[in-house]
Amino acid sequence: MLTEAEHRALRRALAIAADPAAPPGPNPRVGCVLLDPDGHMIAEGHHRGAGSAHAEAAALEHAARAGRPALGGTAVVTLEPCTHQGRTPPCAQALLAAGIARVVIARPDPNPVAAGGIRLLQDAGVELIDQVPDELAEAAAALTRGWEHGHAHGRPLVTAKTALTLDGRAAAADGSSRWITGPAAREEVHRLRTDCDTVLIGTGTARADHPSLTARRSDGTLLPRQPLRAVMGTGTFPPLPAVPGAGEALTLATHDPSAALAELFTRGRRHVLLEGGPTLLAAFLRARAVDELIIHLAPTLLGAGPTGVGDLRITTLTERLDLDLVDVAPLTSPDGRTDLRLTLHPRAA
Repeated sequence: MLTEAEHRALRRALAIAADPAAPPGPNPRVGCVLLDPDGHMIAEGHHRGAGSAHAEAAALEHAARAGRPALGGTAVVTLEPCTHQGRTPPCAQALLAAGIARVVIARPDPNPVAAGGIRLLQDAGVELIDQVPDELAEAAAALTRGWEHGHAHGRPLVTAKTALTLDGRAAAADGSSRWITGPAAREEVHRLRTDCDTVLIGTGTARADHPSLTARRSDGTLLPRQPLRAVMGTGTFPPLPAVPGAGEALTLATHDPSAALAELFTRGRRHVLLEGGPTLLAAFLRARAVDELIIHLAPTLLGAGPTGVGDLRITTLTERLDLDLVDVAPLTSPDGRTDLRLTLHPRAA
């Protein structure tokens, strides 16, 4: 059971792990807080990207520099300390060498190459706490969601986002689609872009909307973390706007979702936000390459215009694509307009 000091330390570790300056992939986002034997915080650290010190090593280094040894203290970490020697030394051994007596772990490491820290520490006599309150465990899982998905499936996690009217229209009959939803829903899209490391659209959307695909605040300024801006397809399209501070622009010259995701995975991308139109969304759904579907549903009717999803090549009801409704939340704008956010996961066959 966590002490009050460890509970506070884990919240702090989760907060620093989510530092916007740290890339969301390809390595996990991890935070560590060190406590002395009396429960006072002596140092903290978080992973800042591939090749940089892991969270535990960074915290131990900060403690050493401050002249505050960790001997007999507690390490509170968001992910199981690794046992792998890569570009950086294994963290579990570093904690043992520092004389850490107790370790709190919010989430086990799913990577078989690096896992084993829990057993190693326990075998060495370190007291291990690997059961934490659900809300903290869920926050730790959210930090590493794309990374863990990559280990399990060998491709990035794909979140598809679309905005629809109540009658399922993505645009009016003349093609106009700005804005179906209100400011609150649009603001959430920018938050989603910072949570993912790639935003992906098709050449049709690139031609029609010429979007910047940046993550912005409500005042138009860029947020600290910017996603890779990818356009998929073989058609011609104008270059994406050259916005100072925006993410790199990439063209994926393919119509095959699997090929596009394989290239992104090779480039170290682990969480893709699919923002394309109905055709691209349908292609990814047909390929069973959508892991999460977020629909911003506006209290609006159009009666005509393109639907939100293209042809899924379903000809009979028994072939339908079922989804599980995971969450429903209102998105209320300052003007009082309320859209709904529906979060759905495709049901396993």
